[in-house]
Amino acid sequence: MTTPPLTPAPSPSPDVFPTDRVPWASIPSPAYVLDESRLRRNLRLISDVQAASGAKIIVAFKGYSMWSSFPILREYGIHGATASSLNEARLAREEMGGEVHVYAVAYSDADFPQMLALADHLTFNSFSQWERFRPQVQAARAAGKVVHIGIRVNHEYGEVETDLYNPAGPFSRLGVTRREFREDLLDGVDGLHFHSLCENGSDVLERTLAVFEEKFGDVLPNMSWVNFGGGHLMTRAGYDTERLIRVVREFRERWNVDVILEPGSAFGWDTGWLVSSVLDVVHNVKDNLILDISASAHMPDVLEMPYRPRVLGAAESGVQAHTYLLGGTTCLAGDVIGEYSFAQELQVGDRVVFDDMIHYTMVKTTFFNGVKHPDIGILHADGHYEVVKTFSYEEFRAKLS
Repeated sequence: MTTPPLTPAPSPSPDVFPTDRVPWASIPSPAYVLDESRLRRNLRLISDVQAASGAKIIVAFKGYSMWSSFPILREYGIHGATASSLNEARLAREEMGGEVHVYAVAYSDADFPQMLALADHLTFNSFSQWERFRPQVQAARAAGKVVHIGIRVNHEYGEVETDLYNPAGPFSRLGVTRREFREDLLDGVDGLHFHSLCENGSDVLERTLAVFEEKFGDVLPNMSWVNFGGGHLMTRAGYDTERLIRVVREFRERWNVDVILEPGSAFGWDTGWLVSSVLDVVHNVKDNLILDISASAHMPDVLEMPYRPRVLGAAESGVQAHTYLLGGTTCLAGDVIGEYSFAQELQVGDRVVFDDMIHYTMVKTTFFNGVKHPDIGILHADGHYEVVKTFSYEEFRAKLS
């Protein structure tokens, strides 16, 4: 088996394990591989932002919930996690530790008592939900439970290019608009939550805050905290962290409130790969590489957004000597990642490595078609590779009935 040379991905700092030293051929395929050195690079930056801004930064499980890495997160003073379901809330309490922040679009009668028991911060998406469950909150508080209650608001401003990920889009069900806001129902509420960013810069946050304050500034004197939600991609190269620090500090001082940031992508950004292997080469006018992974099952954002992932050692179609359509192993006709060119001809068994596949990708996978689910592994800072999870037939079977 041969493996083509792989070009290192650009990195904003030199203190990471070199990509060209990763033993790709010896990593069992398929596998999601977290690079500990790149994760620590991100955590150092996040920790510095937290210290300089005075914000409380927690990890959003919807974007990053690789719990085998949580001990590393705790080393850098990450305060806890934010959950959007009972399962995520349990994971936060049992595996992450620290504070458990909970927000769900709606709570069910069956789940809410358990969510309340787990949560330190609990945010409601509507005043009708707050009215429905307020008696349980009041009873828990009377019994000694300390829980902060928030209302998610929608200030109807966003700079998200993809409609699928725009919480502030027209007719959004996410959060309470100003015209629907109920100041008469704020007794027992001590915080506001907004979320309208998606992998944006701090300039977008600053413009967003201006609109938020214009619409809800009269409510802020009665609040003790404001959650700025997620989408703060502070670990991306070129992100203006100094502006983020200034914006957060000025807001805290202006309104005398605590500020919470809950990024997801920022934790896992550029921290690892999806390693795949060539199973076959099928020619139909163009050469199709059949890989042992699936866009549909293993990186669904490729089809949903859509977007084109980076492939190590590859370029645009026609740039290098050998061009291929990269396709998955499911029977879905559209299970195609895209067209890429390589310097060398690829053979069965060669590795094809997709870059930046840790944030969001792993949390959105499925067992569609029953295809082999990628392992989860960690490339430790000393170069040692550890498989932390393999998936079995029993797990595929247990998902069905």
